[in-house]
Amino acid sequence: MVLVVALVVDATNFITACDSSAQAFKTATLLKTLNVNALILGEIGVGKKCIAKYILPDAPIIDASEYNEILSTLESVNEIIIINLENSPNIKKMISMINSNAVRIIATAKNSFTNEYIDDIFSVKFDIPPLRKRGEDVDELVKKFVKEASALFSSSIEFNSENFIPDLSQNARSLKRQVMIHSLLGDIKDAELMEIIENFLLDKLGSQSDYRNFLYLYEAPLIKAGLTRFKSQLQLADRLGLNRNTLRKKIADNKDYL
Repeated sequence: MVLVVALVVDATNFITACDSSAQAFKTATLLKTLNVNALILGEIGVGKKCIAKYILPDAPIIDASEYNEILSTLESVNEIIIINLENSPNIKKMISMINSNAVRIIATAKNSFTNEYIDDIFSVKFDIPPLRKRGEDVDELVKKFVKEASALFSSSIEFNSENFIPDLSQNARSLKRQVMIHSLLGDIKDAELMEIIENFLLDKLGSQSDYRNFLYLYEAPLIKAGLTRFKSQLQLADRLGLNRNTLRKKIADNKDYL
């Protein structure tokens, strides 16, 4: 299985460590050999575009919202990838042009997408499940993104997975962003962290209450980290040199960020 995963990652960036993603990739491999149109459905960040590119590696990729560009492209190609099909302002006309020009299409859309005309053009429709249902894929993606982060940041710091809860709200998109930030913060210097906060505050300052309004940027992470490390308010209050009532007030003040 490890060898298969490595090959698939190298070819398409699509992970196939679990059965459902392996089945989706198997369907895509079959579609490479067939001259049929296919619609790939799924949430944002599940790998729809990766699979589409695997099926038609040389085809132009155009978002469905770029309607005029699609129409002009259909005049000069024999295959095309259209992503986010739900964004098309006129699916009926677009499908008519695809048929009249005999262009092969692989399209992607969100899994809730329906349209009365899609059955007229797509012989095959299949779903790619979200990462929350593909636990083995999540583990492999984290490893992949950690490796990319190490190369990007020129860091040899080992990824600290303790207390790391994968953000799968946008599947691979949110997970990659989370891993990148997590990796960066694991090797960040004081001056770099202060520069990030400075840039964040630069355009936000201007009122007479700014000190109080932005104090949470310091207090909330300090309290959250302290509670995670020391496990109790009593120990944290002692480590911070605060009495328990003061700490409780600060926790209440920052409850939206803890």
